[in-house]
Amino acid sequence: MKNVYLLLIAVLCFSKLSAQDFSIGPKVGVSQSSIAVNGDGFESGSTSLGYHVGAFVRMGGASVFVQPEFLYTNTGGTIIQKSDTGIDASIDANFNRLDIPFMVGVKLARVFRIQAGPIASVLLDYTLDDALNVAQNVDYRSSTLGYQAGIGLDLGNLILDFKYENSLGRIAQSVAGFNTDQRQNQLMVSAGFRLF
Repeated sequence: MKNVYLLLIAVLCFSKLSAQDFSIGPKVGVSQSSIAVNGDGFESGSTSLGYHVGAFVRMGGASVFVQPEFLYTNTGGTIIQKSDTGIDASIDANFNRLDIPFMVGVKLARVFRIQAGPIASVLLDYTLDDALNVAQNVDYRSSTLGYQAGIGLDLGNLILDFKYENSLGRIAQSVAGFNTDQRQNQLMVSAGFRLF
């Protein structure tokens, strides 16, 4: 009887493994991002266009899946420093990051997906551009956590994603010595290709 139970467990485990989906491939996309600023004398400026390129891995069954991604991301935004003199300073920030989102999703009708999950971002470098040189002291964090949520579409080996991303914590606490709460958010559209 014990051997029957072991055989039954082995058959169940094998059927579970064989039902698992595994795919890997490249992914590229574009984004529209901004920096939400909360601080006296500062406000959010215009959005910035960016891009991301990397790879994804998808694992799961017929309905639930996980999808970690490894992306080089270029993003940014504009911060406006208000002035009593009426001459506001516009600070354009540009970030290069290594992003690692870990999406958990549900497949609907074998074509559509709903997904959400955390994202870890490592700041590789950044540039600040402003006419008045007020943004010399900005303490951007070297790593941050955030979240992504969105929908997706699978068309054969082509995967399309539309996601929203936001920071869970501050990406910086001050600009030019003035306290601020800065958080990065972006809308992302991307395409991937399943190699297998």
